[in-house]
Amino acid sequence: MPIYILLSTLTSEGRKTIKERPERIKEVNKEIEAFGAKVLQQYAVLGRYDFVNIVEAPSNDAITRVSIELGSRGTVHIMSMPATPIDDFLSMLKK
Repeated sequence: MPIYILLSTLTSEGRKTIKERPERIKEVNKEIEAFGAKVLQQYAVLGRYDFVNIVEAPSNDAITRVSIELGSRGTVHIMSMPATPIDDFLSMLKK
């Protein structure tokens, strides 16, 4: 299944939610699964983004739905990027 990198930035409303209910982060991961994707790894980071998620999803359509559904709530901004495993990338270059 394709892999995607999701870079997330919380809005002020999102930061308020996380401060009041930190467990909400794990709840959202379950919601992502309901959209047909799965969070493989998740990191809280410092800098321009608040979270980096490595997600598996069946298609660009599925990950687009995840981004739209979560972003429409007004608590997070998401940048979604498809990721190619390095061995696949190298194989593609050799063709």
